[in-house]
Amino acid sequence: MMDWTDRHCRYFHRLISSQAVLYTEMVTTGALIHGNTERFLKYNPQEHPVALQLGGSNPQDLAQCSKMAEDYGYDEVNLNVGCPSDRVQNNMIGACLMAHPELVAECLHTMQSSVSVPVTVKHRLGIDDMDSYEQLHHFISTVKMSGCKTFIIHARKAILQGLSPKENRDIPPLKYEWVYRIKQDFPEREILINGGIKTLEASQEHLQHVDGVMLGREAYQNPYIMAEADQVCYGQSSSVPSRAEVLEQFYPYIEEQLSQGAYLGHMTRHILGLFHGQRGGRQFRRHISENAHRSGAGIEVLKQAAEFVK
Repeated sequence: MMDWTDRHCRYFHRLISSQAVLYTEMVTTGALIHGNTERFLKYNPQEHPVALQLGGSNPQDLAQCSKMAEDYGYDEVNLNVGCPSDRVQNNMIGACLMAHPELVAECLHTMQSSVSVPVTVKHRLGIDDMDSYEQLHHFISTVKMSGCKTFIIHARKAILQGLSPKENRDIPPLKYEWVYRIKQDFPEREILINGGIKTLEASQEHLQHVDGVMLGREAYQNPYIMAEADQVCYGQSSSVPSRAEVLEQFYPYIEEQLSQGAYLGHMTRHILGLFHGQRGGRQFRRHISENAHRSGAGIEVLKQAAEFVK
């Protein structure tokens, strides 16, 4: 599973791995109900399987948005109980909901009642001083009463007072063993682990203890990490595409989007790490960064950048 982001990014990652579930970045219920629904829910059919992650705490609003996601063809709806930003806290969204497991259970129950696709939850180990294993166990014990079968656990707590969202991705220590223990205590639930996982080899080690792995930052910064995921994690026999092949397969999509008025930089920012660690990779990244934002920039920017990594 991959925890990213806008539709250009998801399409690009699908070229690398055909099997992994792709997650949207969190969309709030207010944005969907009162904003441009098409803008937030539009995706390319090639992205399947794709999941919509919702932010909210009003059960009826979440149910309404879950139904919208199902009507748009999403394969899964996920409730965000892990985002630590001040903005979402002020609206009772994200990690602060860990202090309200009964409300989370009500939200998930109402969401499940409105759709037939799976409804899942992503959360932290805890928040602030609510950070004992016993409190995590109580949270899951309460939330599972909703009928939710899948828990995606970021193996860090969130510190809501004093750390930025970026710092919350790195500073609180990882406690993978807590997630393993949760799987032992709730064997009937599907438990997925997230946080600080940087290789498929590490993913395979985690899969000895839990049911699934979610990659976030590493899959974005170093997208080619997913090149062997279909073979290693899903048992597929297809050949692994080269970096150059992935880039060439992305060209038709970029040209199509440009013809519809899309901005080149919105697409190329997701591929800057494609040649991470490779000869010419820095020049590839620099050329795109310096030229994709220019007025009228087109596919030639990528083709010029590709010359650095031949």
